[in-house]
Amino acid sequence: MAKAKTPGKRPQLGAKPQTVPAVQTVAVDAPSAKKKANPAQFLSQVRAEARKIVWPSRKETWITSVMVFIMVLLAALFFWVVDTGLGFAFRQIISFGS
Repeated sequence: MAKAKTPGKRPQLGAKPQTVPAVQTVAVDAPSAKKKANPAQFLSQVRAEARKIVWPSRKETWITSVMVFIMVLLAALFFWVVDTGLGFAFRQIISFGS
């Protein structure tokens, strides 16, 4: 297995020094101000984006609503069981002291 090179490793005696590639700088122009659209063009773009929306069907909405209701009931049942169990355990621990 070959050893991995570490960045801070000293060069060995007799080894050729490594050359560092030249660093190039790139000039970046300042961001230009965006051209504002007029209200009619803006509304046209809004309508175009609204046409891309895919609305769920009535059946998909009903199924999703029922699933949310079931998950809420399961969560409520879980927390009720945990709360009742912790309350019972707390009462048992407190009754040892008296």
